[in-house]
Amino acid sequence: MGVAMRRIVIVGVGGAGKSTLARELGAVLGISVIHLDAVHWRPGWAKPPVEEWRATVEGLVQGNSWIMDGNYGGTLEVRFAPADTIIFMDLPRRVCLWRVIRRRFQYAGRQRPDMAPGCPERLDLAFLRWIWSYPATRRPGMLKLLEKFAPGRQIYHLRSSPEVKRFLAEVREGSSSGASLKAR
Repeated sequence: MGVAMRRIVIVGVGGAGKSTLARELGAVLGISVIHLDAVHWRPGWAKPPVEEWRATVEGLVQGNSWIMDGNYGGTLEVRFAPADTIIFMDLPRRVCLWRVIRRRFQYAGRQRPDMAPGCPERLDLAFLRWIWSYPATRRPGMLKLLEKFAPGRQIYHLRSSPEVKRFLAEVREGSSSGASLKAR
């Protein structure tokens, strides 16, 4: 039997559905959601200084309960250490590419709800390359990091949209029955 989910980190490639899952989990579990994109970026897509960003994340993880979605490799360990649950959204790159392209048109020239003020939706070749190359370049490191942090935590490795739907259904059922989920 797993432990209750109170400090949840959601990671994965762009377009995997991290922010959507975070919102849905937050609603089911009654936990506040922190979209790291909304905290990290400044107007005009400006990045904060590295030290300032790390200090911000160190402050965010002090809360008793939270759901944080986003990658930001430089702060993964800062978030993983206090987390009781880590969800790796490892969906196929064709699905992720389709979603970011669709999202670009859906929010053309506007800001997404999970994005920082002054950062309208954009899509560039570098981001598409990052998504395409993620399985070869980033995924292996993420899997090693998940293995490192697995002891004492629930790790969910979701590989498809149907798996994400089943996971949410299990959370809803567990939330209403008071039961905990088993990590996969």
